[in-house]
Amino acid sequence: MRTPRRGSAFDQAEAAFKAATSKPVEAAPKTVAPPSGKEMVTIRLDRAVLEHFQEDGPGWQERINAALRQAAGLAEE
Repeated sequence: MRTPRRGSAFDQAEAAFKAATSKPVEAAPKTVAPPSGKEMVTIRLDRAVLEHFQEDGPGWQERINAALRQAAGLAEE
């Protein structure tokens, strides 16, 4: 006499339910190189330095960026 496999119908039903209701596993996102644009950061500057760049009005952030590029040897001629 053959012994019935207990739970096999339950196991099959549970597996079918999980397959129907589970989200498929997605591949890990590919690493994307950061764009060469600008990035927002927080930096602490001496008050005198900040005032120097702000004296000429709007565009002071670009002037600070240009001065930092020049100091780092990255200035475009």
